[in-house]
Amino acid sequence: MRHKAAPRTGVDWFLLVLKVAMFSVIGFGLFAFVLQQIDPNNWLAQQINDDATGLTADQFEGLIISGVSQGAMYGLIALGYSMVYGVLGFINFAHGEVFMVGAMTGMITSNKLLEAGAWESNFIASLLFIVMVAVVVSTLTAVVMERVAYRPLRGSPRLIPLITSIGISFFIQNVSVVLLGPGAKAYPDLPDWWTETQTIGFLEVQRTRLLVVVVAAVAMGALWYLVERTKTGKAMRAVAEDKEIASLMGINVNRIIVTTFAVGGAMAGVAGILWGIMFRSVVHTTGFLPGIKAFSAAVVGGIGNLGGAMAGGLTLGTAESVAPLLILEPLGVRGVSQLRDAVAFSALILVLLVKPTGLFGERLSADDRA
Repeated sequence: MRHKAAPRTGVDWFLLVLKVAMFSVIGFGLFAFVLQQIDPNNWLAQQINDDATGLTADQFEGLIISGVSQGAMYGLIALGYSMVYGVLGFINFAHGEVFMVGAMTGMITSNKLLEAGAWESNFIASLLFIVMVAVVVSTLTAVVMERVAYRPLRGSPRLIPLITSIGISFFIQNVSVVLLGPGAKAYPDLPDWWTETQTIGFLEVQRTRLLVVVVAAVAMGALWYLVERTKTGKAMRAVAEDKEIASLMGINVNRIIVTTFAVGGAMAGVAGILWGIMFRSVVHTTGFLPGIKAFSAAVVGGIGNLGGAMAGGLTLGTAESVAPLLILEPLGVRGVSQLRDAVAFSALILVLLVKPTGLFGERLSADDRA
């Protein structure tokens, strides 16, 4: 028997209209940008944007570098989301607060080193020290979180640990307020030579942003080696595929789950230090918005896919840096610098409309696939 295609529902038509509208805005915005670059006083700019000036090559280069460096931090946080989802099948929304704990730890340690005179006299050693301290504290935070809050809920419906993770997120934020106060805390000033630009080929990159990209690449390479080339990584993949079968094969499932949380916490700690060095200010809500964006990055890349998580972070970071001036400003939208968050989440919606499994596809367990 020949099966007729199911008729489109109202939701299908809405999604189709939304997809067409988003692609139309992007296409028209890029067309207006090209005209603006050719002639800022072109006929279209005179109609919709009298202030059109265009972007120089240096400005465009700066936007790309800024987006890649910020996206690398999103990617590091997103790795924790993907790892936990791959093993336990739920989203740990408190992971953003693990990132905040790392940033706060770096702030406290760096200021103590400044008081001792080590921050200025031996900056590289001080930086390595605060990274190690932040990684240790973030890792312990993630491990305690798993042991106290999530392990007793193992086997419960997924909605329960999800709600629990939201509660843990608010708990850690309020603990930070009680211990350190609600105001913003600043990192010490960086040495002048560290804020200078470094020439790499035809690019001039600020050394702090270069550090972010290099550290993210090294961390991603180390994680790939751990997951793909070690016995622990093989056990992680086995537990992610089927926990019961992995247990029958002699794998200590609890130990592997704790290791997964620990590795994700370490990545969040590294990202927290990089965030503090770049923006030099942290507050108890620092982990909220980057955490949500990192979760979006994990979805964009394909939830459970580690390489996809980093690629999703780079995609979102670049989109929120470039798109406001590349698409929205030529269309006459005012205050485009305040719309970075809206652009990032619009990119998430667009990816899900085109490819619901993410750019590189999801990696799900046998139960999830069933």
